[in-house]
Amino acid sequence: MNAAGVSAARGAQKGSLAALQQVLGLRIDEDLLQLALTHRSFAYENGGLPTNERLEFLGDSILGQAVTVMLYRDFPLLPEGDLAKRRASLVSTTALAEIARGIGLGDFVRLGKGETLTGGRDKSSILADTVEALIGAAYLDTGVESATALVLRLIQPMLSDPGHFGISMDPKTSLQETAARLGAGVPVYSVAESGPDHSKVFIATVTVGSSVTATGEGTSKKHAEMAAALDAWTRLRTRT
Repeated sequence: MNAAGVSAARGAQKGSLAALQQVLGLRIDEDLLQLALTHRSFAYENGGLPTNERLEFLGDSILGQAVTVMLYRDFPLLPEGDLAKRRASLVSTTALAEIARGIGLGDFVRLGKGETLTGGRDKSSILADTVEALIGAAYLDTGVESATALVLRLIQPMLSDPGHFGISMDPKTSLQETAARLGAGVPVYSVAESGPDHSKVFIATVTVGSSVTATGEGTSKKHAEMAAALDAWTRLRTRT
């Protein structure tokens, strides 16, 4: 769906299942779709409902297969190492979160009150996990061909925009190069962590001189720094 279509869908019925299905270009059973949108924070606050984590597990596999086959077919001259790097980029938390923001997925996620108050609708880890859960739901309800087509629609903006594809592959290097070109200073990172050992969340902050301060979240220090770098790079680009 194009940008105008996404905007119209949001405006017509923000946060509803019908609007989300319009954005996705695919009808998915509503009960399954609700499950795909159910974060564990919502489930725990509402009596221990099922969460989207099993669908996320399934969707991760479908996503990886669809991207692998697409890259193999569409880039016949690329060696295995380059194909692996591109696949890692396209299925990364950073890329999936950017895709989610592009379709306004945060409006639809079912979050607990606490997670909502702390900005959960824009957290990269939550957005990326929800994208995978949606892919899993699409597979169960509509089959592998429809789910694969959904994956390819979602990642198409990344493939169509070399600039965004590059930043998703290596956002820290891209940020450093952009900051140097603009004379904005050297990016400086700091990372905090929270949560139990089995479920830690890392929050990175990057400061680029006096120009930009951005944050990012991930399940590892590396992923958090990548998410923060992507946010900072986007902010720097909008100022040029």
